[in-house]
Amino acid sequence: MKTLAQKGFDIGFGAKKNFASYDLINKLPGWTGFISLAVGIIQIAYQNIPFNKELSILLIFVGIAIIYIDVFKNKVDKYNEEGIRLTRLYNSIRDLYNCVKADNQFEYSNYELKYQNIISDFYSNSISKQVFLSQWFAHFKFFYEMQTDWIENELSLSFFKDKLPNSLKITLTIVLLLTLICIFHEYLLNLCGIRK
Repeated sequence: MKTLAQKGFDIGFGAKKNFASYDLINKLPGWTGFISLAVGIIQIAYQNIPFNKELSILLIFVGIAIIYIDVFKNKVDKYNEEGIRLTRLYNSIRDLYNCVKADNQFEYSNYELKYQNIISDFYSNSISKQVFLSQWFAHFKFFYEMQTDWIENELSLSFFKDKLPNSLKITLTIVLLLTLICIFHEYLLNLCGIRK
């Protein structure tokens, strides 16, 4: 049952990662364009906004990221098709899990062929190159949009250890440390009288 839950995680997460890439390709450019336009209008109207230059630089980097995402436009339908295919496999392995769980006289041979067919189909095709940050988005889509209780219970998954991507934890830690360093640095400069 743990093997079925682990493979269910792999298959379901793969489906959501493809859907995340699909969503990022389709939705991010439009939302970014809208937000950039709104921020640009606000910057024109209120020129004395703190961090005005930094905000402009950030928007330029976001624009560069959109150019990067545009490279994936020709694969957008493949991401959607792969997400649908993996979702079907996810549902099949979940159904198999429920059958095994309900079987009081479990015999591996009764389920081996179906399990092997699902796994073989899972490995038969994949899109290895995904859009940047699709893994972060896929964690959200998998744990909060999909019914994963059976996997969470079987594998004893926890919020901090399993539901947050490690790269997100590292990024948030670095941002927090840099923020604390900047605050502490400003505090020391003010304390020593270097800045008024």
